[in-house]
Amino acid sequence: MFDKTRRTLFKACLTAAAVSPLALVNRTHAVESKKTEPACAPVVNTPFKPKWARGIEGQRKADLGNGTFLNPIISGDHPDPTVLKDGDDYYMTFSSFNSYPGIVIWHSRDLVNWVPIGPALEKNIGTVWALDLCKHNNRYYIYIPAAPEGKPWGTYVIWADDINGPWSDPIDLKIDGCIDPGHAVGEDGKRYLFVNGIRKIRLRDDGLATDGTLEHAYSPWRYPDDWIVENFAPEGPKLLRRGEWFYLVTAVGGTAGPVTGHMVIAARSRSIHGPWEHCPHNPLVRTQSEAEPWWSRGHATLIEGPSTGGDKESEWWMIYHAYENGFRTLGRQTILEPIEWTSDGWFRAKGGDLSHPLPKPLPDSRGDSGMALSDDFSRNKFGIQWTFHNPSANESSRIKYNHKALELTAAGNSPANSSPLTCVVGDRAYQVDVDFDLHGDAEAGLLLFYNNKAFVGLGFNAEAIKIYQYAEEHSWARIPHKSRKLRLRLINDHQVITYAYSYDNGQTWTTLGTRMEVSGINHNVFGRFLSLKVALYCAGESKGKVQIRDFKYRAR
Repeated sequence: MFDKTRRTLFKACLTAAAVSPLALVNRTHAVESKKTEPACAPVVNTPFKPKWARGIEGQRKADLGNGTFLNPIISGDHPDPTVLKDGDDYYMTFSSFNSYPGIVIWHSRDLVNWVPIGPALEKNIGTVWALDLCKHNNRYYIYIPAAPEGKPWGTYVIWADDINGPWSDPIDLKIDGCIDPGHAVGEDGKRYLFVNGIRKIRLRDDGLATDGTLEHAYSPWRYPDDWIVENFAPEGPKLLRRGEWFYLVTAVGGTAGPVTGHMVIAARSRSIHGPWEHCPHNPLVRTQSEAEPWWSRGHATLIEGPSTGGDKESEWWMIYHAYENGFRTLGRQTILEPIEWTSDGWFRAKGGDLSHPLPKPLPDSRGDSGMALSDDFSRNKFGIQWTFHNPSANESSRIKYNHKALELTAAGNSPANSSPLTCVVGDRAYQVDVDFDLHGDAEAGLLLFYNNKAFVGLGFNAEAIKIYQYAEEHSWARIPHKSRKLRLRLINDHQVITYAYSYDNGQTWTTLGTRMEVSGINHNVFGRFLSLKVALYCAGESKGKVQIRDFKYRAR
């Protein structure tokens, strides 16, 4: 699969990959200035230690059980959220990049507690970026920007008559060189897609083909020249019609880079065709300082909250993504913040200091949240938990379930080209244990995997245990042995990694003396907008295989 960066694709979106300090601090937000760049707050040595609730396997949970919640509402790598309100139900999905099956849809009734339903995209169409999930005439659509191997970015659509699927195969809309589609229905009843730029194109009434040409739609609000941002990069247009106005919510300032870059702006118009006027409160959301708990906040969708009953109007909310202070390795996580509509017909974000709990949309709601990551492989969790990284067209043929074991056929000659199975994690500290049983001339192991150029972990074959650091094996550190069965352990303690192995199914453990600090394995160093995921791999040119059993996850 061909995975391109914004540096290659969009000259207007050049990115300078700089590593920001990874300080954890307990400071409140600075007041947002609209004219000049605020000075960054001084770094202090007080750790920022929010107190999340604990859910399944000790995983952190947003719902605190007392009528309040603490962000993120979905932890771990869930960027570019697109949200649909469908009666009393909410559905949300995210960019899935090179992970397949992809585009996992999540469900909630209260905007705080979310559970995954399943993947909507099975066919590999390349790197998938920011989507738009919508419903029109009782049919669900997902508009998808993707870059197939050897081809430019294109825009695709899949559809379903039931949110649970089945979903159609992707249809190429023949819109080249664009990303971040946002669907809207104009006052003329016609359907449109807005894309980065900000440009728009009319769709056919069935939404499965274009019915016009791409044209300029809006020149976004510009921040002052002295603000520290990554680049202008207007993207992620999301549209809403409320009363007599269309509202266009857009991200500018760049997705990563300096923590003060990414932001949310808005405009409105009485017509889908403009003219658009800038919101006087821009930017509505922006990280002001490295002292804040959430960095690079942006790419927002506005959503009406659940009904609380009686004559009280529903509250409104904004859902967007952000990096956690000091934990870019977790990827961009999903943030929920209340907004208020003002008397002049605009809106403001009112979440304030997001290191503190906020009132829930439904104070008395209860619901499932997240999912167990431990897996005995008695059922297929592909797409919901496990995905292939950068798979070939027939990658699924490598998988077989057999008596509480997952058989994975070898591919490639190292973790880098083995298309490992990856699993998103959202905790700052956790432990993973898993059994491996080799068959034939194969190598298998347990990794923290970003991409083929950035991973660490422990692997083994029938002759030796291998240590991988900096995306390569350290051959001098090999541990000779004679075994095809091994239980491996990986402990991630706030980005410091410890490994252990056991020959007796976890009764006794040997801890490796080598540890690894991984905070630098993130987008600002390696690009691609990814996260550091737990991964299982099997490599070997002779097509051996491994049986994987008893995957155990526990947050620490």
